[in-house]
Amino acid sequence: MGQSEVAIRFSDVCFEYEKSGRVILDEASFALRKGMKVALMGQNGAGKTSLFNMIMGTVKPSSGNIFIDKGMAVACAQQVVPREQLDLKIRDFFALYFKGADYELDKNIKDVMEAVNLTLPMDKPLSAFSGGQQARLLMASALIQNPDILMLDEPTNNLDNDGIGHLMMFLMSYEKTCIVISHDADFLNTFTDGVLYLDIFNHKINQFVGDYYTVVEEIKAQVEKEVRKNAQFKKKIRDNKEKMNYFSNKGGKMRLIAKKMRDEIEEMEASKVDVRREDKTIRKFTIPVQADVVGDIITISSVTVMKNHQPEEKKLEIILKKRDHLVLKGPNGIGKTTLLEKLAKNNTEGAKILEGVKVGYYRQDFSTLDFGETVYNTLLNAMPKQEEEKMRSVASGFLLGNKIMQSRVGDLSEGQKGLVAFAQLVLQEPGLLILDEPTNHINFRHIPVIAQALKDYEGTMIVVSHDQEFLDQIGISDELDLAR
Repeated sequence: MGQSEVAIRFSDVCFEYEKSGRVILDEASFALRKGMKVALMGQNGAGKTSLFNMIMGTVKPSSGNIFIDKGMAVACAQQVVPREQLDLKIRDFFALYFKGADYELDKNIKDVMEAVNLTLPMDKPLSAFSGGQQARLLMASALIQNPDILMLDEPTNNLDNDGIGHLMMFLMSYEKTCIVISHDADFLNTFTDGVLYLDIFNHKINQFVGDYYTVVEEIKAQVEKEVRKNAQFKKKIRDNKEKMNYFSNKGGKMRLIAKKMRDEIEEMEASKVDVRREDKTIRKFTIPVQADVVGDIITISSVTVMKNHQPEEKKLEIILKKRDHLVLKGPNGIGKTTLLEKLAKNNTEGAKILEGVKVGYYRQDFSTLDFGETVYNTLLNAMPKQEEEKMRSVASGFLLGNKIMQSRVGDLSEGQKGLVAFAQLVLQEPGLLILDEPTNHINFRHIPVIAQALKDYEGTMIVVSHDQEFLDQIGISDELDLAR
């Protein structure tokens, strides 16, 4: 493609983190035309967010060249609102990203809020809004920069069905260059022209053209072909080694034949295809239930919901016992996350948790984790009785190897934080599980394993999720729609 058509080009780009020595890219190359919409795929921790930071210019490559067409503005909607911005009110938040004159800010805020289909009171801090509302604000913060290259990092996380539908329609009609990180296959298939695959094993970027499902099938077929080809090479190499050993022991001219065969073996070894290994999947696991807990685990007589941004009390009669799985439903902003937080702390007047019941709480923003602590200490301290061997075994099942175990939680990708949170639940052995959007950030290969573990959990569970397929898999016994 001509240089004038190129929006982004990576040429032999290498990048690694100096402190940890962790390699992200090794002579990686790709090019995107102006107006392309592509999905960026890769295993949790492969470095997808790091790649976004390189395009933004906030991170510099170790070597190689990154070309962004001159004059093209780049903006990124992050996964979560930075903690230092949560206390800002909406106007101050957008002022951080708007490049125009101050007198133009209010009109532009109005325009981008309409674009993401969001209406919010301007006098409240961002921390007062739900995860779904914050997700739309993050999208709007990118749009207010009027970018030529728009990057979205897990944009469907925390969005309800209406929010996802609106985002799909927006991206289908969006005429500029767009790169999206997402684990939502159906969402990606509606608008993408291709896929960039960041390989965590060889640190290259493979580029594929076509809609998402077609590309996934193409990758699958290519891998199968490469595996078959390698199997043929492996058989020939094994056969030739046997013959080579036979001839080399004969001496004389036979050794020349053995040398020729050795050269052929080396050539076949070099010709073996470097197969793109599939993402590893977490091992099957169980969440042990707290022993000797019986009776009414949690009783809910009333909850507070938000209607038109005003609190409203809702009377209920809900009693949950062991093996009861309750799903909370309702649109973004109605108060699901706030309710779960109060239930987890057992400090709401309308609900009471049975005395002595241990609560395992999975928050969508992972704020129950200490970001300054190592993964090792986080998991060890989660155990009622600290047993390092057991803890390491559980961690290994969640792909948390020795290198990750010594990392600070705050340095992990969002997907890796999710796996730490699930490993923590296993080690806590709770009597009550409270889960707020537990599939957010999680690799789609892990989700069926997690769903089966939750289905088999013998304690009490309260969950919020917009992923209906996931809810169907975990065995919901009760439903509470806060909008009714």
